[in-house]
Amino acid sequence: MSTTITPVEAPGPAPERRPVRLLRRTARSGAAALSGVLLFLSFPPRPLWWLALPAFALLAWTLRGRRLGAGFGLGLLAGLGFLLPLLVWTGEEVGPGPWLALVAAESVFVAATCLGIAAVSRLPAWPVFAAAVWVLGEAARARVPFGGFPWGKIAFGQADGIFLPLVAVGGTPVLGFAVALCGFGLYEAVRVLRAYRADGVLPRGPLASAALCAFVPVTAALAALPLVSDAAEDGTATVAAIQGNVPRLGLDFNAQRRAVLDNHARRTEQLAADVKAGKVPKPDFVLWPENSSDLDPYRNADARLVIDEAVASIGVPTVVGAVLTPDTGKLRNTLIQWDPRRGPVDTYDKRHVQPFGEYIPMRSVVRVFNKNVDRVSRDFGPGHTIGVFDLAGTKVGLATCYEAAFDWAVRDTVTEGAQLISVPSNNATFGRSEMTYQQLAMSRVRAVEHSRSVVVPVTSGVSAIILPDGRIVRESGMFTPDALVEKVPLRSSLTPATRMGTLPEGALAVLAGAGLGWVAVAAVRRRRPAS
Repeated sequence: MSTTITPVEAPGPAPERRPVRLLRRTARSGAAALSGVLLFLSFPPRPLWWLALPAFALLAWTLRGRRLGAGFGLGLLAGLGFLLPLLVWTGEEVGPGPWLALVAAESVFVAATCLGIAAVSRLPAWPVFAAAVWVLGEAARARVPFGGFPWGKIAFGQADGIFLPLVAVGGTPVLGFAVALCGFGLYEAVRVLRAYRADGVLPRGPLASAALCAFVPVTAALAALPLVSDAAEDGTATVAAIQGNVPRLGLDFNAQRRAVLDNHARRTEQLAADVKAGKVPKPDFVLWPENSSDLDPYRNADARLVIDEAVASIGVPTVVGAVLTPDTGKLRNTLIQWDPRRGPVDTYDKRHVQPFGEYIPMRSVVRVFNKNVDRVSRDFGPGHTIGVFDLAGTKVGLATCYEAAFDWAVRDTVTEGAQLISVPSNNATFGRSEMTYQQLAMSRVRAVEHSRSVVVPVTSGVSAIILPDGRIVRESGMFTPDALVEKVPLRSSLTPATRMGTLPEGALAVLAGAGLGWVAVAAVRRRRPAS
C-alpha cells in the first residue's frame, strides 16, 4: 500500500488588514494634497522656490506604482492643493463661484497629468518620462480651453531659483522640466537607498540613474549662466514707468474712469516738474499701464486733451493704455503710441483677451451660474498684429498684462526686433492679493528667457523695472502713485530659447508620448494570449 504525500505550499504574505490599507490610502491622499500646497508655497511673493523640489518628490511617492485611477484621484488632490490658494485672487471681486470653477477645471488637467506620471512610473529612468509628462500637461493647460490658462506653470515660481538660467536655453518648458526632474530624481535616489538598507543589495544602475536625474538639472543650470547677461549691446535707454493709482479698489473703479486718467496725467506732469528741477533724469520715453485711460481718447475730446497736456509736459513719446469703443463691433484693449507734438501715431490691440474677464464665452450658459458675467456688458475683441513701437529710436515690444503668461505672445515681439519689453497691466480689480507678485515673477522669467529689460507699468502696483538678468532695479508699492525712472540696457541678440520657440516643448512632448506609448504597448502584450 503506497501513501501519497501532497506537498504543502508555503504560506504567502498575510493579506493587509483593512485598517492598514485605509491608513495607507489616507496617508497618500494627504501627501498628494500636501505636495500641491508645497508647490503653491514655492510661488511669489514667498522666496521659497526650492519647495518645488520636495513637492515633486512627495508627489512621486504618492504616484509611483499606482494604478491609473488612483493616479488621477491623487493628482486631483494635488491640483486642488496647488491651485485653490494660488488662484484665490480670481474671486476677489466676483465671489467664490468663478474661482472654484476655474480651480476645478485646471485641477482636472493636473489630475490627467498625474495619471500619466503613474503610468510611466514603472519604466526604467522613469523620472525623465514623468518630468516630460508634467511639461506635456502644462502645454495642454496653456492652450485649451478658450486659448488656455498657463498661470501656475512651474517656471513662473522659479524667478529667484538656481534653475532660472535654463529658461534662456529652452524657455519655460525646459525650466519646468528641470525642476520636476530634480524633484523626481531626489525621491528615486532616496527610494533606492532605502531598498538597499532593507535587503543589502545596492542596485548601482538605478542609483546612478536617480543621482543623474537629481544633479544634471543643477549642473545644466550652472552651465547656462553665461546666457544670462545685462550687457548693453545696443546702448541704453532711460525709461519711465507711471503708476497713477486708482480712486478705490475693486471693479467699481471703472465708474471713475476720468479719475484714473487724471491720476496718470497728474503723475506724469509731476515727473516733468521733477525733471525740470533736476531731481531725476529726463526719460527717453514714458510707459503708462493698461487701462490708464478707459475713456476712448478718439471719441472723448476732454480725455484727449488731458493726455495731450500730460505728454507735452514731459516732451517724450508716451505709451497710453486705453479702451477703444467703436460704434459697432467689439471693444479694443489698446496701447497707443502718443507723440508730444503729433498726438496718437500708432496702436497695438491686445491679441489674447482674457476669457470671462474681457469677454464671456457661452454667456447665456454662464449667466445661469453667476450673474456677475453681465458686468462685462460688451465683449473685447482680439488684435492680430504683433506690437513693437519705435520709441525715440528704441524698439519696444508690447505684451499686455495677461499676455505675459503665454510664451508666444512675448517671444513674437523679440523676434520682431524688440530691444526692450513692456508689460503694461491693470491689477486694480484684484485688490492686495498675490496676483500682482505672481505676474511680476512672470516678467522676471521673461527677462531672462529673452535677455531683455522688462518694464512693468501697473495702475495700482506693483510696477517694476527689470534688467535682462531678472533683477528688479526699481519697484513701486501697491496702491501708491509713483514714477519709476531708470537707465536700462538694450539688447538685440537672441537666446537659444528665443530662436527655438516651441521646439523644446515639442521635444519634451514627444518624450512624454514615447513613455506613454511604451506603457501602452507593454500593457497590450501582457493581455495578448500566449500562442
